[in-house]
Amino acid sequence: MVNSEDFGKDFVLKQQPLSAIAEVFEELAKWLKERRTEEKELPLDTFCHACSFISVLFNSLGLAFKFAELEYVAKLHTLVEASKTCDTLLDILDLDVANDTVKTSGSYSRNLRRVRQGLGLIKAIFEQFLASEDTSLKDVASTAYAQSCAPYHTWAVRTAVYAGMYTLPTRDQLVAKLNETDQSAQKKMRRYIDASLPVIEYIDELYLSRNIVLDW
Repeated sequence: MVNSEDFGKDFVLKQQPLSAIAEVFEELAKWLKERRTEEKELPLDTFCHACSFISVLFNSLGLAFKFAELEYVAKLHTLVEASKTCDTLLDILDLDVANDTVKTSGSYSRNLRRVRQGLGLIKAIFEQFLASEDTSLKDVASTAYAQSCAPYHTWAVRTAVYAGMYTLPTRDQLVAKLNETDQSAQKKMRRYIDASLPVIEYIDELYLSRNIVLDW
């Protein structure tokens, strides 16, 4: 049986993805603000649900970020599976700390780190979009990628991503794909930027609280 609330959210995600993404991350940010004072940790399933909305944006950017989309979706899927046995983000980090597998390929903590970088990449793209009026998104996306993901990718991946920048949609094409006007898109991008920041900072703080540096 289809839950009517879930159906409604799915419809909004397809018709107005920016609205849906801004709203779900505002809910996460609100949760963090209210519950952190009670020393409660963010539920993993709640986090995964919000992050699942982001893949729509990667898809809208076309081939240039196909690798980022595939990696993001694959890593997020493992976290969804982890949520069946681990209640919070901190639980999966502590599990890997105990097993000395934090940076091991395929570990939950490593995959969480990659998902967090995906959130940061979208935030950086939006920031560059707001700062530019260029009709081409090449410089916008290139700068955002260089800031958020390039330092952690291999030379082969970086080369493929930068080569794909020439296939990016124009500014107007992206706005149209998202069913927005330039003005409405900017407003919703700002909402995501503001709402995603405390979520990103929260994840980073989890690693730092376990003396894990963020240079990987």
